[in-house]
Amino acid sequence: MDYTLIATSTFGLEGVVAKELKELGYEDLKVENGKVTFSGDEMDIVTCNLWLRTADRVLINMAEFKAESFEELFQGTLAVDWGSLMPEDAFMHVTGKSVKSQLHSVPDCQSIVKKAVIEAMKREYPSGNFDETGAEYKIEVGILKDIVTLTVDTSGPGLHKRGYRENAGGAPIKETLAAALVLLSKWEPSHILADPMCGSGTIAIEAALIAKNIAPGLNRSFVSEKWDVIPQDLWSDLRKHARNSINDKELRILASDIDGRVLRTARENAEKAGVSEYISFQKLPVQEFSSKKKCGFIISNPPYGERLGEVEEAEKLYEDMGKVFSNLEEWSYFIITAHQGFEKHFGKKSDKNRKLYNGRIKCYYYQYFA
Repeated sequence: MDYTLIATSTFGLEGVVAKELKELGYEDLKVENGKVTFSGDEMDIVTCNLWLRTADRVLINMAEFKAESFEELFQGTLAVDWGSLMPEDAFMHVTGKSVKSQLHSVPDCQSIVKKAVIEAMKREYPSGNFDETGAEYKIEVGILKDIVTLTVDTSGPGLHKRGYRENAGGAPIKETLAAALVLLSKWEPSHILADPMCGSGTIAIEAALIAKNIAPGLNRSFVSEKWDVIPQDLWSDLRKHARNSINDKELRILASDIDGRVLRTARENAEKAGVSEYISFQKLPVQEFSSKKKCGFIISNPPYGERLGEVEEAEKLYEDMGKVFSNLEEWSYFIITAHQGFEKHFGKKSDKNRKLYNGRIKCYYYQYFA
């Protein structure tokens, strides 16, 4: 069956998600704030959940319509063929959000949508025994300027949950954002890559997964694995294909940090992700970072100095980074931070910068090319 699919993303990463989808072979993409819309079938739902590195979730867009009254919301939801996707015993979990719309009471919208979905299901299942003991279907009613979008989530926990990071250091970066930083840097595994403030190792691990062509969703489960409409052998075949797609490229990634405790976590995470043999972890302050390699890449997420009293520490760190990196003449470096005066303290204007969000924190990704 053909669906309209949505890959959601953090603001600023829509273009990266679209590029990933193109590389997976998808065309006719519609890129909007926080999402990329495309069409696909059950196989595409599985493929995108397994392979998308920078998207947050994969949703099925069930309907879009205008609603300024509860009656219009009910009728618009009722018109959708819910029974073709969901079985009679589906556990329906309805969530909602409303922005700049007449229908602003989200709990009311949720209960109306649930009632309408059950009414619509009676067309497919006239006996109407909806005991909700089966697989989960998370339906979201999103209303923006009176336009309703009804979606069903195929991912379950967000796609950043790869299954390797039960332990995170302080102020961790999301796996999806870390992967985006690597992809935006245009790093190639033939060059050395370093993160001299690696924290729990997320950037280094995501880089290794990219270089080895390891599907980010290979070692986790998805809510739609329990759905009747997607055959079990499709999941097992595509997982097998993903395992066979892992390459044998040589690569060397350096991950260092001043904090020995957080490095232990980083090592554990790399082992869980199956990439520990490609990453050298070392306890080292950034001030002592050096390399004999003529050219390489640095990608890092240093402290932002968000808390009171930490600003000066962060600024001193940026100055030190500027001095250390200036000795690496033919290296490219990429730094993400929320600190507005980063370039001033670092001592060099970036060749390019890009606004990104780390969680809810507005950051800039400063890019310095060799």
